[in-house]
Amino acid sequence: MAFFGQLADVIEWQPDNDRLLFYKFQNKEIKKGSKLIIHPGQDAIFLYNGRIEGIFRDEGRYDVESQIIPFLSTLKGFRFGFNSALRAEILFINTREITDKWGTKNPVNLPAPGLPGGMPIRAFGTFSCKVSDYQILIDKVAGIRATYSLDDVKERIMGNLDQLLMKHISMEGKDMFHLQASAGEIGSGIQSDLDFQMEKIGIAVTDFTIANVSYPEEVQNMAQKVAAQSMIGGNMNTYQQTAFADSMRDGRSAGSMAGNMAGIMAGMTMGKRMADQLTPDAPVTQSVPETSAAQAAAPDMNGSAQGGKAPNFCPNCGQKITGGRFCPNCGQKLY
Repeated sequence: MAFFGQLADVIEWQPDNDRLLFYKFQNKEIKKGSKLIIHPGQDAIFLYNGRIEGIFRDEGRYDVESQIIPFLSTLKGFRFGFNSALRAEILFINTREITDKWGTKNPVNLPAPGLPGGMPIRAFGTFSCKVSDYQILIDKVAGIRATYSLDDVKERIMGNLDQLLMKHISMEGKDMFHLQASAGEIGSGIQSDLDFQMEKIGIAVTDFTIANVSYPEEVQNMAQKVAAQSMIGGNMNTYQQTAFADSMRDGRSAGSMAGNMAGIMAGMTMGKRMADQLTPDAPVTQSVPETSAAQAAAPDMNGSAQGGKAPNFCPNCGQKITGGRFCPNCGQKLY
């Protein structure tokens, strides 16, 4: 911005933020006794009738009449009169390289075999730029604008980004599922194309990096399953058992019906297998009475049946007892 002292005008740019690439001094009349202040990371350009008269790169404080005008080619003989002022323009340039973040606003559909709509991906990273050609910048931008910022550069970059991503991924035959491994090469190609486009307005894109490439959630889940399968040796049966166990666990934690049903079915199957292993030759229905009869006929402390009464089943043959002291089938004494 411009600041005016009590005795002399001060021509100075103190940017409100570091995102501005250039600023045009608004007061076109430069009075006698004016001072020019150039801060670190700035260049000052004097324009007269639309032409560059001089570029001052060294930081410091300069007297316009004695230290600036004598070096301007067209204005070397200019003398300030009592009421006269120099009608010239001063353009301040930010000479630093500026870095900003970028990211795809919407998924970019990259052509992929077997996917008619393409593979939607998202990506983000950073880019850097700086002013490279003062004359082109003045001719193309500064002639009609008072400022130009990093946001203006970013808007132009984002307008071309989708197309450049598709170009440097699909046309160069990159592996669709290993884009992160090729991120450096892809970013370098995009940076070169963007630099070629932006040099038309005097801006250089000095760096473009891809920090991350993300796929749809379904694709990421599938990749995790494939990785899990490879970790257990590619055995499909083992993988299916592991996946089934995971689904049961997730179903119980989430309370989903599918998980509950899977748990019930697995429990029934496991119970049947355990029963078959315990009594492989006997029907399941027979094992229950035998166990009950043995428990009912177990002797007490006096050597008789429990409680001194006839048991429900004969301890010798398993016959159901309806009454009496002896078994009607084998004659075994009951109590």
